[in-house]
Amino acid sequence: MKSDFIVALTQLAAERGLPREIVLSAIEAALVSAYRKDSITAGQNVSVKLDPGSGDVTVYILKTVVEEVTDHQIEITLADAQKIDPTAEMGGTVVTESMPHTPGRIAAQTAKQVVMQRLREAEREIVFMEYEDKEGEVFSVNIQRVEPKQVIVDLGRAEAVLPISEQVAAERYRSGSKMKVLLKTVERSGKGPELIVSRADTQLLRRLFEMEVPEVFSGAVEIDSIAREPGSRSKVAVRATQDGVDPVGSCVGLRGVRIQNIVNELHGEKIDVVEWNKEAAIFLANALSPAQVMKVELNIDDQTAKAIVPERQLSLAIGKEGQNVRLAARLTGWKIDIKGNVEYEAELAERAVNEAEAIATGAVAVEEPPVVEEVEAVAEEAVATEAVEAEPAVAKVEEAVAEEAKAEVEVVPVAEEAPVVEQPVVVAEVKSEPKPAPVRQPVAPAERSASLRDVPEAIWSVRRARRSSPDANEPGQIRFAEDIAGLRGGVTASRRGRRRDDPDAVPAATAQPEAPKRKTKAGKKRR
Repeated sequence: MKSDFIVALTQLAAERGLPREIVLSAIEAALVSAYRKDSITAGQNVSVKLDPGSGDVTVYILKTVVEEVTDHQIEITLADAQKIDPTAEMGGTVVTESMPHTPGRIAAQTAKQVVMQRLREAEREIVFMEYEDKEGEVFSVNIQRVEPKQVIVDLGRAEAVLPISEQVAAERYRSGSKMKVLLKTVERSGKGPELIVSRADTQLLRRLFEMEVPEVFSGAVEIDSIAREPGSRSKVAVRATQDGVDPVGSCVGLRGVRIQNIVNELHGEKIDVVEWNKEAAIFLANALSPAQVMKVELNIDDQTAKAIVPERQLSLAIGKEGQNVRLAARLTGWKIDIKGNVEYEAELAERAVNEAEAIATGAVAVEEPPVVEEVEAVAEEAVATEAVEAEPAVAKVEEAVAEEAKAEVEVVPVAEEAPVVEQPVVVAEVKSEPKPAPVRQPVAPAERSASLRDVPEAIWSVRRARRSSPDANEPGQIRFAEDIAGLRGGVTASRRGRRRDDPDAVPAATAQPEAPKRKTKAGKKRR
């Protein structure tokens, strides 16, 4: 039959989840502390032996072997020690005597406190040893309580802390809800092992891919790098380690089932899975997805890249507040500059113009002196040649001018025969018309081509012409430009300047009768 002590020991070990040996050693340490504070054994070196079968406790007093004893309670000479134990040596310990297990009330209270303390220490040590090798693993936890600066979660055998630095700003934590966390660190502290879990670490996303994608777990698909902004968006670069495996398709799954499970676990965080490539330009273009990249220019020395995208996808490539290009830069390790194709073409054109100007400026600066001299020499030769060639031309021009002058001299007397002073009759007839611009009748081609030289001599006999109206102007006065035009018109002008009953007038078949004249109340004439 088991003693009450054994029953209590077994129950305590089961409640604490500790081995019986650890609980038994804790009780022995507690009894030692209790006897040291007892009045009988005060100041002595005490050892306790506990029988787990019967529960009997035996207390021994230990002394140290020395050459000369200074304290008889804790020291003994070598000769006396060898009497008790022949194998005793200098500096060793010898059990001198035993005493009955009769502790007092104070010793019992002390033993209880020591037992509880030792059990707690044992629990902490076991927890630390259990989770020490599990850093970086994912655990499904329950939220126990939410505090202002941290969230306490239950890992099963221990409590873990989710600090505010490892939380996702877009998530809301409620007591009793479940979620998956990453065990980030396990540290010792005065209060025991301190377990820190995270929801914002990039390794959480990697572990979730390993849990949801068998190809990633087996190693057929390898995750090369991850760039994450917790709660908003992440980019994952994957590559296949086996032929015939589609890395992106394996991670996304049929109709996106696999990636959707990860998105749901992260409460709607967007995840872009891109294919890794050893060519930096191709990898950069893939990292900027979903935008389509037209061209990538690399500067290996500075680790910078310039990506050219269509103008309509410029905002898509940059992302909201630059998020897409920022994640792509972190994913690839390159500094990325996004340019639209219109701006890029304008820069190329400007660069080409600047280069052309620089080349032209350099060429002119080198060739300018000889060119100037050559131009001056050629100019002097051209002037001399033109001067030589211009001499016969000048002579010909002078001869032509002389002939024209002679012709003009011959024509002048004919023009003087025309009695220009006698033309006021024509002016008066034109003035009698109420409108300044009378309607002209069509003139025959022969009349149109007529000139003053072809007009009959009778047209110049204007001395017998009469004034058509009493208010005609004085002789020799010309008022309108039509008067001169009428003179140049030949027969038509002479028809308008003469009366019908003039026997010397030139007959005109196209003459029109004059319209009757009448006066209005205002005294104006109308046709």
